[in-house]
Amino acid sequence: MTFYQELQVNQAGSKKIIRESASQREKLYHIAVYLTKIAITVAFCFIFVSLYSLGFGADNSIVGVVVLLYLLVFRSAHLCIRTEQSTLLLAGFFGIMAVGPHAANLAGPVGGLFINAAAIALLILFGCHEPRMFNQSTLVLGYLLLYGYDVSGHAYQMRLFGLAVGALLVCAVFYGNHRGNAYELCAGDILPAFDLRHPRSKWQLCQIICVPLVLFLAELSGMPRAMWAGIAAMSAILPAMDDMRYRVRWRIIGNIAGVCCFLALYFLLPSSIYAYIGVIGGIGVGFSAKYGWQAVFNTFGALAIATSAYGLKSAVGLRVAQNVFGVVFALLFCLILHRLFARWERSAS
Repeated sequence: MTFYQELQVNQAGSKKIIRESASQREKLYHIAVYLTKIAITVAFCFIFVSLYSLGFGADNSIVGVVVLLYLLVFRSAHLCIRTEQSTLLLAGFFGIMAVGPHAANLAGPVGGLFINAAAIALLILFGCHEPRMFNQSTLVLGYLLLYGYDVSGHAYQMRLFGLAVGALLVCAVFYGNHRGNAYELCAGDILPAFDLRHPRSKWQLCQIICVPLVLFLAELSGMPRAMWAGIAAMSAILPAMDDMRYRVRWRIIGNIAGVCCFLALYFLLPSSIYAYIGVIGGIGVGFSAKYGWQAVFNTFGALAIATSAYGLKSAVGLRVAQNVFGVVFALLFCLILHRLFARWERSAS
C-alpha cells in the first residue's frame, strides 16, 4: 500500500493497520500517516468552509459544511444505482435541500411536518437503497442542518447559489470517481422494490415517518434547535433493533460525556480560545472510529455555536434534552412499528 493509498483508508482501517504492524518502526510510520491524514483533512475542511463563508456570506457557512460532507462521502460512497442516474439523483438532492428546509420553516410545524416527510422520503428511498452504505448520515443530515440554520432574503438567494455550485462540484467528483463502476439497478426500480415485508423498506419507513415527527414534536414543545433531536433520531434508526439499542445507549452516554468535556474546556481555557473548541471537536471526530466517541466530539461543535446564541446553561440543557428525546422516541417508535409489522405479517400468512 502506497502512502497515498493509506491516506484514503478510514479511521477504523488506519487503526487496524497500526495494530497489525510487524515492528515498532512500521507502527510509527503508520501512525505518522494517520496523523498526516487528520491534519490534511482538518486543514482542508477549515479552508473549504471559510471560502464558502467568504463567497456566499457567513450565514451560509453551513452550506459549505453540507457540500464538504457530500464531497468527503460520495467521492467513495455510491447510491448503488447506475452511475449516470446516481449523478442526476445527487443533483436532485441538492434541489430538495435548496427548497425543502426553507419551505418547511415558512410553513410552520404542521405544514413543515408534511414537507419534511416528503423531502426525507425522496432522500431515503432514492439515496439509501442499500442501508449498509449509511448514506442517510449524509443525505438526511445535510437536509436537517440546512433546516436548522435557515435564512431568508438576500442570504437565501446566496444560499441557492452556494448549493448550485456545490451540486456541480459534488456531481463532477462523484461521476469522475465512479464512472467505471457497473451497477444494474435503475432509478425506476426503486419504488417497485419498496415492500414492507423487507427489512430495508421497514427501516426506510421508520426514517421517513419518525425523523419529521421528532422535529414536529420538538417544535411544538417550544424547544429551540429541534434539528438536534431530528439528527439524533436519524442516527439511531438502523435496520436491526440490537444495533439501534447500541446507538441509543452510546448516543446518550456520548452526549453527556461530551457536555462534561466541553464544560471542562470552557472553564479551563481562556475566552479567546472558545471559538476553537469546535475545531478541537472536529479533530477528535477524525480520531474516532467508534460511534460513542464520535458522539462525544460532535457535541463540541454544536455547543460552541449554541452557547453564543443561548448562553452556556441553556445550550447544555438543550443539547442533552434534544438528544435524549430524539433517540428514545426513535427507539420506542421503531419498536412499536416493528411489532405492528410482525402482527400484520402473521395475520397475512
